[in-house]
Amino acid sequence: MNASLLDPATSREGPGHVLVRDGRIADIAWGASPAAPEGAEIVDCGGHVLSPGLMDLRAFVGEPGAEHRETLASASAAAAAGGVTTLVCMPDTNPVIDGPAIVDFVLRRARDTACVTVLPAAAITKGLAGQEMTEFGLLQEAGAVAFTDGLKAVRNAQVMRRALTYARDFDALLMQHVEEPDLVGEGVMNEGEMASRLGLVGIPREAETVMLERDIRLVRLTGGRYHAAMISCADSVEIVRRAKHDGLPVTCGASVNNLVLNEGDIGHYRTFCRLSPPLRHETDRLALVEALNEGVIDVIVSDHNPQDVETKRLPFAEAADGALGIETLLGAALRLVHTGDVALPRLLEALTVTPAAILRREAGRLAVGAPADLVLIDPDLPYVLDKRRLKSRSKNSPFDEARLQGAAILTMVGGRIVFRAVQGTEAAA
Repeated sequence: MNASLLDPATSREGPGHVLVRDGRIADIAWGASPAAPEGAEIVDCGGHVLSPGLMDLRAFVGEPGAEHRETLASASAAAAAGGVTTLVCMPDTNPVIDGPAIVDFVLRRARDTACVTVLPAAAITKGLAGQEMTEFGLLQEAGAVAFTDGLKAVRNAQVMRRALTYARDFDALLMQHVEEPDLVGEGVMNEGEMASRLGLVGIPREAETVMLERDIRLVRLTGGRYHAAMISCADSVEIVRRAKHDGLPVTCGASVNNLVLNEGDIGHYRTFCRLSPPLRHETDRLALVEALNEGVIDVIVSDHNPQDVETKRLPFAEAADGALGIETLLGAALRLVHTGDVALPRLLEALTVTPAAILRREAGRLAVGAPADLVLIDPDLPYVLDKRRLKSRSKNSPFDEARLQGAAILTMVGGRIVFRAVQGTEAAA
């Protein structure tokens, strides 16, 4: 009760109340408060924003094989604290998620240890080697929701053509990491004046656009469903815009890092800002924000990629790519709202109903019968991010010690409260 409801699917917002029963939304009352059913537990929302829970289409979880970096339990706890009720975990594990048995293991392990919904994405190619395709049909039957080679792009055009053809036949979704590895080479940050000043090898924008252009042409050839996991520059925006204008089954995402940070945030070799794709020039960031408003960019992802101290406390050129993101996804994205660049309904649309639609899930809506995956947001809560309080096992956040405004104060999954902020401190319920 006493909530400011916001349904991103319809952009409707206003005071109201939600009744949850048996894990689903049983009723929604906009405006005046009806009498609560007898025996109901009442949650006073304090006038804060109540929205569908966030869905993150790109999170790397160490389990199985790298539990020292992250587990399904710790990743889901971080997700709940960030208002994320569904996360899609990447297949970059040991063993790789390239067989039905590994998909089944992840689902069972998540059921037993995770407090949010975990959906596994399976590999496009066996062992992420880029050569032999996995069994799409069997993997889908086991529970894989999409196919991707995670941190690697499928560089062989013939393999990608076949994968898109099979994706079309199985009505599957391919999510490609759009970086041409030969053009990336030894690059570690965006190519340009900043890289030259820092004495670091740059990554040209063409490393992204060449791969993206190739893939779009293969989509035109095959008709397979294609999602560019993350784009990072203005040229990529134009490529996706043309593909959508032509009616191709193409969607794309952008990392929250590329939407709110630029190459200047690397500062004096901050390895927490070494990412893939790299942080780009401010003109590219502004182009991404404009594309988000326009709808060319469909979704915002955290690109949650935990790294331990041994791989990050190194010289910039030797450090591993990747940063934490799932717990800070909402707070970082709200920067766009507070600067006036993106309206809150549009921001939440890219974090809820649109990713759900891409995966053809019923989540992401404030509607009777929809899953009771909800997040209560205080969009004005100010705080300084302390990495020591993050729930992830690793601590490599590019927003460490940053001033943020806005956070999840209560998260509900399937009608069960999995996170509640208590008196300004965070505590799992």
